[in-house]
Amino acid sequence: MNHARSCENEKLKQAGNPILITGAGGYIGSALVKALAAASPNRIVMLDSCEQNLFEISRCVPGEAVLGSVTDLPLLDDLFERYHPSLVYHAAAYKHVPLLEANPFAAIHNNAIGTYTLAKAALRHGPSRLVLVSTDKAVNPHSIMGASKRIAELVFISLGMNAVRLGNVFGSTGSVVPIFRQQIAACEPVTVTHRYATRYFMTLADAVQSILAAGAADCEGRILLPDLGEPVRIEALARSMIGDAQLPIRFTGLRPGDKLSEDLTYANEAREGTSGPLTVFRTPNLSIVELITMIDQLRAASTLDELLSAVSAAVPEYVPQVCR
Repeated sequence: MNHARSCENEKLKQAGNPILITGAGGYIGSALVKALAAASPNRIVMLDSCEQNLFEISRCVPGEAVLGSVTDLPLLDDLFERYHPSLVYHAAAYKHVPLLEANPFAAIHNNAIGTYTLAKAALRHGPSRLVLVSTDKAVNPHSIMGASKRIAELVFISLGMNAVRLGNVFGSTGSVVPIFRQQIAACEPVTVTHRYATRYFMTLADAVQSILAAGAADCEGRILLPDLGEPVRIEALARSMIGDAQLPIRFTGLRPGDKLSEDLTYANEAREGTSGPLTVFRTPNLSIVELITMIDQLRAASTLDELLSAVSAAVPEYVPQVCR
C-alpha cells in the first residue's frame, strides 16, 4: 500500500468507521441510506451495481458511492481495506421471482455466492457487524429466488451473523401495488395470480426500522422477524385499490416459482425471545466445512440439473419449478 493510501485510511479510522450498505440504490436500500444519514454522524459507503440507482441516491445523501457488485471480490477487499466499516447492511439482491426462474444461475451467483463473497471479505478485514436483509420467500421456497435467499441466510447464520426476514414491502419496485396502480391508471383489467393468493405486507418505514433494529440486536447467528400481522389476500388488495373504478379482475394463475401463501418460519426454527421489535429465532446452521462444501457445489454447477441438485442439497425444503 502506498503512503497516500495509508494516510487516507488512517484519516477514515480517526473520523469513525463508516457504515456500508449494499444495494444502496434499491427501494429498501435507498430508504435505509436516508434513515442512516439522518441519524448517524458516520460516513456512509453506498455500493450498488445499478449506475442509475446509485447516481440517484448519491444526489440525496453525501457519502462514498461505489459502483460494483457483491460478487466482485477484489472490489470488496478494497472497500473493507479502505473504509473498515463497523456495520454492513446487505440489501443487494435480485428479487423478481419469474425473471429469476428463467435465470437461475444469475440468482444463485448474485444472491447466494455473492453473499458468501461479501461475508468472507468482511471476516478477512474485520471486525464488522453484518446484517442480511432477507425475505419470507426464503422459507420453504418454491422459487429459485427464495432458495437463493435461504442459502444467503445459511451463510450469514453459519458465520455468526444475523438475518432479518421481511415480508413484501408496499410499493417496492416491480411489486403488485405499483403494477395495480399502472393498470388502474390505464383502465386495464387488474391481474391477480390466484383468487386465494395471500402475502405478508409491511410499510417501507417498518422495513427500515426492522433493519435498523437488527443492526442493534444483541445476538449472533440468528433469524430476526418483525411482526408482520395477518397475511393479506391479493384479490382483496386489488379490489380495495380499484375502488369505484369498476375495472375487472383477471386471474392469471400462479407463475413458476409462486406460492399460494408464504411462511414466516421453518418448522425446525426455535423462538428464543425478542430483541426490540423483533422476534429472535434459532435456525439450523452449518459447520464451516459444510458451508464451504455447499458453496463449492454451487460454484461447480455448469448445467441446470447440476445447479438444481446443488440448491436442493443446500435447501432440502426447496421445491424446484425452474423454467427449462
